[in-house]
Amino acid sequence: MRSNAISLINNIGYPRLIIASFLLLLLIMAFVLEMDMPDLFSSVLIRTAMNGILVLAMVPSIKAGLGPNFALPIGIVCGLVGAVVSIEMGYQGFAGFFSALAIAIPLAILAGIIYGYLLNKVKGQEMTVGTYAGFSIASGMCIFWLLAPLYSPKMIWPYGGAGLRVTITLDGIFDKVLNNFLSFEIFGMWVPTGLILFWIICSLLVKMFARSKTGLAMQAAGSNPGFARSSGINVNQTRIIGNTISTVLGAIGILVYAQSYGFLQLYTAPLFMAFPAVAAILIGGASINKATITHVFIGTFLFQSLLVVAMPVTNLIIQGNMAEIARIIIGNGMILYALTRSVGSE
Repeated sequence: MRSNAISLINNIGYPRLIIASFLLLLLIMAFVLEMDMPDLFSSVLIRTAMNGILVLAMVPSIKAGLGPNFALPIGIVCGLVGAVVSIEMGYQGFAGFFSALAIAIPLAILAGIIYGYLLNKVKGQEMTVGTYAGFSIASGMCIFWLLAPLYSPKMIWPYGGAGLRVTITLDGIFDKVLNNFLSFEIFGMWVPTGLILFWIICSLLVKMFARSKTGLAMQAAGSNPGFARSSGINVNQTRIIGNTISTVLGAIGILVYAQSYGFLQLYTAPLFMAFPAVAAILIGGASINKATITHVFIGTFLFQSLLVVAMPVTNLIIQGNMAEIARIIIGNGMILYALTRSVGSE
């Protein structure tokens, strides 16, 4: 019995067990403080699903041997470009969302291929270069947002008539089109069915690709490049494929995130979006050279749940508005913990 318990704990991992225990403690405190538990659980579901595809983008990058994709802002920027062009064209609802995807995905494929060639020139330094590349692209795009030939009154500054706003509302465009699709309420908890289904479908597609011939070759090249090369696998090509898929998922992920959030955030907003995604998958049990869909689901749930539950509980226990301080401490604390880990099971 004891050996089975120890084996179970080892399989789960002490870090995830500690985080899950802390989350359970927070939920108990929320119940004792008579907080609205159905609303809290609804927020957990929404935050987990809306961030899920951004975390999923880490899987192909890690499997290809590139490590976590710190250049996720490259894909995010492609998604934002797709969104603003879709708004400029006047599409709304599902037409607006899927037209944004149709514009963003080809851009992300092109950007992923170009960036993949760069990564092949800097082998062994992918995470460092990725951070700089992501920051550079996000900062450079600030010029594009100011000079882009887009003139929809929903996006441009009210004075001057040129340049896009920092925050663009999606109300009446494609705000919550996935969240509201087939949504229902159970025991007072609102379930965003469409949002969860879209995340699951994307996860299944990534899993199916991983089991394909190309996917298996990519994993082999990522885990043992020398053996893969001797087996006739083009390692550089598989690295480009993995990075391209990761970039495309980043573009899709930001559109899913934006429609759930209700706003597009331009300019410097994408700068730090890679760090929570990287932290989430590492907390879920992944390492810098091994990641699965299970790690995505577990990590995203734990990371986002702590952020959702901890802030209101902290506000009630400590009188005053401590939500932002609690978010920074907990969020950055988990990111710091995750980034200092070398393997998933430690």
